Amino acid sequence: MTRSILVTGGAGFIGSHLVDRLLAEGRWRITVVDDLNDFYSPEIKHANIAQHLKRPEYKFVEADIRDADAMANVFSDEKFDVIAHLAARAGVRPSLSEPKLYAETNINGTLNLLELCREHGIKQFVFGSSSSVYGINEKVPFAEDDRIHQPISPYAATKAAGELICHTYSHLYDIRCICLRFFTVYGARQRPDLAIHKFARLITEGKPIQVFGDGSSRRDYTYIDDIIDGVRAAIDYDGSIYEVFNLGESETTELGELISLLERSLEMNAIIDRQPMQPGDVPATYADISKARRLLGYDPQTKIADGIPKFVDWFRTTV
Repeated sequence: MTRSILVTGGAGFIGSHLVDRLLAEGRWRITVVDDLNDFYSPEIKHANIAQHLKRPEYKFVEADIRDADAMANVFSDEKFDVIAHLAARAGVRPSLSEPKLYAETNINGTLNLLELCREHGIKQFVFGSSSSVYGINEKVPFAEDDRIHQPISPYAATKAAGELICHTYSHLYDIRCICLRFFTVYGARQRPDLAIHKFARLITEGKPIQVFGDGSSRRDYTYIDDIIDGVRAAIDYDGSIYEVFNLGESETTELGELISLLERSLEMNAIIDRQPMQPGDVPATYADISKARRLLGYDPQTKIADGIPKFVDWFRTTV
């Protein structure tokens, strides 16, 4: 049976990979909404969707989720079975300089979509959240029932607010909302502003890479294919009316080790420019994925030592 899905942010990194997976299944009508903003080059997003546009079951709408009228038109044109809401203003550091933009997009945009779900009777809503909601969490690994009342960046605060809005709508209007906390996603098509992509570019150009702090910060790096497995499972999830899941590898890698992995894969040495820790950065992220394993069948397969060479293989096709 063919189902219909709206993927917001579907021209971006995670969204375009989700569309790849859905198209490969051959049983979806897919509508993508993306505003193709200039946070990074819109040409990258155009390239992400170039092959998708050739498929008859795929429809692209250039629109901003903040625009309630534009989104109402999208919902009027198609009866969706599920919404995969991945559109957002992303990034911790940029949110420090543009907090209003982040609030308008990540909070008001999410509210627009949930209101349209209420109006159109759509009962499945998957929300792309972030591990940043945990803030400086002293308990590790991070579990979904940990307190998230101490975010340390506007971006993190907007994602926590999005989860709360989802809970409200699930409670009031019987919309199943599944919030997915992504942990440092990387792989082919990764945004150019993110560390792995940025470091690879600077290393190959022989330019210094800025390392904030002493290099001991740790992240739970998650390969894109594993993230898409989790998102895809959430689309079909038919359990509780509201759930939050961590999607990570449940392993941490020190920044210095990450740089070493890139150096080995690129066969080049990095020039390190040490800088003080930045406001909004957390010292570590580490996902407890036992809940996702149990309820979504989530089972990440790609260790960082295998994922970095895969990323570099793709990166070399872009330079």
